Amino acid sequence: MMQPVRDFLAARLRGQRDPVEYCATIVVLSAVTKLDALAIVALAVDSPVQQQRTTRPYVELGAPVDGRGAWVEIEIPKFGEPPPLAIDVYSTVSDDHARLQALTLMATLEGYTGWSIRPDFAV
Repeated sequence: MMQPVRDFLAARLRGQRDPVEYCATIVVLSAVTKLDALAIVALAVDSPVQQQRTTRPYVELGAPVDGRGAWVEIEIPKFGEPPPLAIDVYSTVSDDHARLQALTLMATLEGYTGWSIRPDFAV
């Protein structure tokens, strides 16, 4: 049995709930593939892509503290839909933490790539 499955089952038996995930989305208005975007985000924040070759690869934003932190996942447009590309920033800390991390990532990517990016939430 894989370790994440063991941890999940052990937590359930102890009565613990899954950590809540808060999400803040930023939207890239440039045409870029998911793989390229993940690689660029990883380079920009100096963190490797985790769980490569799975359905949910991600890039961590800083080291988690006490198992709590923030990470990036990328949603691609569905077949036939034009860009934009959605970059979802997740946090297990709070909604404000997710938004702050998203705005920080947005500024980093704009300086690193020259992409035109906008937040998909009220600032």
